[in-house]
Amino acid sequence: MRRAAFVLAAILAPLAGAEAQTRMAPASQAQVQLSFAPVVKVAAPAVVNVYGARVERTRRSAAMDEFFRRFFGDLPSTPAERVQRSLGSGVIVDASGLVVTNHHVIAEMTEVKVALPDNREIEAEIVLRDPRTDLAVLKLKPTPGLKALEFGDDDALEVGDIVLAIGNPFGVGRTVTQGIVSGLARTNVGVSDYGYFIQTDAAINPGNSGGALVDMQGRLVGINSAIFSKSGGSVGIGFAIPASMVKVVVDSARAGSRTVRRPYLGASLQAVNQELADGLGLERPTGALVASVHEKSPAEAAGLRRGDVILEVDGRQVDDPDGFGWRFALKGISGEVPVTVNRGGLRRTLSVRLQPAPEIPPRDQLTLRGRSPFSGATVLNASPAVAEEMQLDLQDGVVIADVEDGSLASRIGLQKGDVLLSLNGEKIASTRELDRMARAGAQVWRITISRGGQVMTTVVGG
Repeated sequence: MRRAAFVLAAILAPLAGAEAQTRMAPASQAQVQLSFAPVVKVAAPAVVNVYGARVERTRRSAAMDEFFRRFFGDLPSTPAERVQRSLGSGVIVDASGLVVTNHHVIAEMTEVKVALPDNREIEAEIVLRDPRTDLAVLKLKPTPGLKALEFGDDDALEVGDIVLAIGNPFGVGRTVTQGIVSGLARTNVGVSDYGYFIQTDAAINPGNSGGALVDMQGRLVGINSAIFSKSGGSVGIGFAIPASMVKVVVDSARAGSRTVRRPYLGASLQAVNQELADGLGLERPTGALVASVHEKSPAEAAGLRRGDVILEVDGRQVDDPDGFGWRFALKGISGEVPVTVNRGGLRRTLSVRLQPAPEIPPRDQLTLRGRSPFSGATVLNASPAVAEEMQLDLQDGVVIADVEDGSLASRIGLQKGDVLLSLNGEKIASTRELDRMARAGAQVWRITISRGGQVMTTVVGG
């Protein structure tokens, strides 16, 4: 019995020691003063406030003009001004004056100013807009003393890593919040075409958009972009655009481009579910299944086939079509990239040429007018470039790029992204052909369109 007690004491002694160790008081002044302040001192000088404004001039209505004439005589009908404003954050990524922010912060804005941490306000030019990633790049006039933030490696992040979010929530001034990486490669967030986000529980609130997510070395690992909230405030679920995509957009701006050119695969992809995985002999449902390959595309030239399952891009695992789109978009538009596929149970590596989608035929943009059902619609010729830009399946026809509010096109239900295939049984080959057909008029308009992969026909009176 005494021996059993001795053994039990020997087993419990290390545990008691460990418990005592976790309860020990700080042994030095340095341990008492553990702080994120050194990280903030590195990163915060590069985080700025972004102010956008758009001045719209509107004329009084006829009824309002009649009111003024009746009570005040004939007064000049001066246009009224309505000012729309936005507020967000941004990050200086180049000491020459390049600032990256969210596209939604400056969307539709015509005047943009940046407030530095030392309270200097500087006018900014919008040099690149990229709605597909919800990013924009601003250029400040030459300004001394700008501090740029170094890019970090978001691929090195792991769930549980500590991160700081720095921005200007609610316009109250620079604010720092701390949290951890809650998830990686988050999709279905809905704020950009490239759904691949860093999730964090660091508090992100309105006004933080465009601010910095930094690691413990004070390096930029993401641009804060969205929150998941029903109330509009932080509930511990925030999303940031990874630094690797931010760098692609910034590099395009550095090169003088007004848009971001991305590589074109030329294939339609779909997710792999359990049923498909079983049929394809995969151990688990992962990868991006090639549903079709377009003619004369980089995919066809590389030997990609229908039924292949893409597993990796340049050695990086691909879990689904969103993951492929993300990895492929980061590769630029020169050279080649190795793509690993599963074909009939065997792994093969193909070399895909990196090139932008061709704009053949030219888009030949037109805004249609007149009394046809298409009046107020802006249309483009279908091409691989347009299909890629608008996230459509490649097909013939004419693509609707925009529909004016209140127009005839809007009233009959035409939408941005619709593909006009035929009119009164006649195939629509180009924007000029559609314009000719619309101007000719008709007593009845029989319109066939493709929307979301479904073909439908509607009849409208002339």
